[in-house]
Formats: sequence, structure tokens, C-alpha cells
Amino acid sequence: MKTKKIAVVIVSNGPGELSTWVKPVVENLNKLNDSYVGNKKFNLSIRLVLVPCPNATGQEFEVASSWNVFELVTKSARFWNLLIKPSSFGHWPKKGIVVFLGGDQFWSILLAKRLGYLNITYAEWIARWPQWTNTIAAMNDEVKKLVPKNYRYKCKIIGDLMADIKLESTIKFKHPEKKYIALLPGSKKAKLCVGIPFFLEIADHIANNNDDINFIIPVAPTTNKDEYLFFQSNSNPISKYYTSKIKKIKKLNNSLFNHVIETSKNTKIYLINKNPCYEVLQNCQLAITTVGANTAELAAINLPMIVVLPTQHLNVMSAWDGIFGIIGKIPLVNKLLTLIIKTWKFKKNKFFSWPNIKARKSVVPERIGNISPKEIAKEAEYLIRNEQYLRNIKINLSKLRGKNGAVARLTSLIINVIKKIN
Repeated sequence: MKTKKIAVVIVSNGPGELSTWVKPVVENLNKLNDSYVGNKKFNLSIRLVLVPCPNATGQEFEVASSWNVFELVTKSARFWNLLIKPSSFGHWPKKGIVVFLGGDQFWSILLAKRLGYLNITYAEWIARWPQWTNTIAAMNDEVKKLVPKNYRYKCKIIGDLMADIKLESTIKFKHPEKKYIALLPGSKKAKLCVGIPFFLEIADHIANNNDDINFIIPVAPTTNKDEYLFFQSNSNPISKYYTSKIKKIKKLNNSLFNHVIETSKNTKIYLINKNPCYEVLQNCQLAITTVGANTAELAAINLPMIVVLPTQHLNVMSAWDGIFGIIGKIPLVNKLLTLIIKTWKFKKNKFFSWPNIKARKSVVPERIGNISPKEIAKEAEYLIRNEQYLRNIKINLSKLRGKNGAVARLTSLIINVIKKIN
């Protein structure tokens, strides 16, 4: 029997979406290759199209390609070329589905129309173009209620993809008597230039008063230890505002961690390159993190966190989302935008982290403003000594997640669409 090839084109953007949405769904789809739909055998041509997004790091292509699960991966910079002339990227099966799993929903709809494929939109918050998409895979009933009534028939509630984060066998640290704080200074250069010097100083302040606390940094796949050295050096103009520096980075052998940073004040910070490393993070009592998709990942494993955004460095505008991140790269408008954001965006946006936005109330502490590492260190010390407070945060985080099983349900939804077009 001749195998029928059908394209499943995943549209996505940043590192958070790739690791928590795209990877588990694609792994599930790959298990179904060369199987039967009805009485017909089919073969999935699974492809990834990265789309333009100011949240992206620029290294998503390399990360996704290294998984060896896609027949084709296209760079975000070539998205318009793909729209104009798909054939320049190779042969495209006559039938297929475009599945939105990150970025701007409009790009996936536009691509589906161009290729003549059907479209499935995974909607975590809202389905923005219900009139043009074929199927909406909603995280929960709240998303479905926001869809206009005449398009609601397209909506299927599948649950929360992040609730399906699978932890490997529990990893035990060598020093269980110690407490662990995870530091997440960011994955993009624009965030790292603030995050590295700021977070190094937080660690030094905490270590100065507590010898029973260890620090770990899960190194994002889109960065490396060399960038850590660069951003704490005089080559980074922001580093002059902070006194903590890296004395050396030592490679570790036969260890759970890959390297250890030793600061100029003799604080040790352990680096782990495995991504994702949720089973390691679950051993931590607290995380200190920047704003971004990482707050959703931490919430998914119920890890209490302090979310920080030092607004004294807002002139580093390329770290911002959306249009601010794009036009903020223009030097002449940078200072003006900084002023506008300080007076408008922070008044308009009550919350900046995923759990607080989702709950519409403060579930985890956010520290936005002209904050200092010493202030954050003091708060972290208080929280990590207050087990009941941390336990309450964990409980509240667990209530925010949708139903699990979403990966399987989305896969089933994709197969059902294939049945209709096969």
C-alpha cells in the first residue's frame, strides 16, 4: 500500500514555547508515523516554521534542529521568503495542517492560507482570529467563552500543555541538608546584560549571611558560560553599577552540574546545561527570575519564585515584548520610549508574571521598579526561611494549571483533522 504523506507544520517562536509546547507534541506525533488512519496508511512530514518575534533569542533554529525530529526547520528571518515562495524550501505535500504553538497567531493562519492547509490554533489566553482558523484548541473554558458565539463550534478544550511537563526520575542533591535557590537571569542578550551582574550580586548578598544555601543556574540552550563572563565584564556598560564579578568558571566532572561559578566574593553558583531540567529545579525551595515565559515554566512545576525587573535599566529596550522591543532598538527613540513606559506601561500592566496575570492577583511576589540586589536578597532570605509561606505559594500555583493530558488531546485533535483531509 502506498504511504500517503501529510504535512504537519508547527509554527512557534521562543525557547519557552519550543521546550514546553512544541517538543512534547512533536514527540507524540512521531510515535504515530507510518501508522494507519482509518484504512489508510500515512506518513507525517513534521516541519517547524519559526516566526518573527522580539521574544526570540536567535538560536531557536539551532536548538530545534539538534532534536532531529523535524523533516524541515526554517529560520524566522526567512519566514517572508517562505510565504512568497514555499517551493524554494523544498517539496510541500498537497495536504497538511498548520498548528500554532507560539508567536503571533496571525502568522500561522497566513501560512496555512498560503500553503492551502488547514489550521489549528492552540489558545492559552485568547483565540485572536477565530473567523480564519479551522480549529481552536483551547486551554480551558475561559478561553472558549471569549470566542464569539458564531465561531465557538470550532473550539475544543484540550487542557494545559504545560501541565503535561514530565519529570524524569527524581534527582537527589549531594547535600540535601542545604537549601537551594535557582537563579534565572534570562536567555536573551538584552536580559542577560542586566541579569548577570544583578543576579551575581543577589547571590553574593545571600551567601554573605547564609552558608547553608546553594545556588544553581539552569543555563538556557540559547546561551552559554562565555556570555556570562562577557556580561559581568567591563565590556557590558551595566556591570559598572554592580560590584560582584566572576573570579573563575570551573568545569565539573562526575557531577550533576556542568560548571561552577566562583564570584569575586567566593560565592559558588552551579551551572547545569540540561534543558529542560525540571527534575533538578523541583529540588529547589525558591527561584529568583526575570519576567518572561520562564515564569510559566516555574509555575508549571509549582516552584515559588520572586519575579524581578529593575526599571533603572529600561533603556535596554530590546528585552521588551512586541512593538517596544522592535522600535526600542532605534537609538533616537530609546530614551523617549523609556520615559513613556515608566509613566504608562507600568500603570497599565498590574502584573508581569504568568501566574499573577493568570490569577489576576498576586500569587508570587513581583518586584518591579528601581530595585537593588540587596533588597531582593533580603526578601529571598525571608521566604526561604518561611516554609509555610512557600507551601502556600505552591498550593496557589497548583490551582492555576489546567487539566493535564493536553498533549495527547492535541495529538488526537491533529489526527482527527488528518482523517478528514486524508
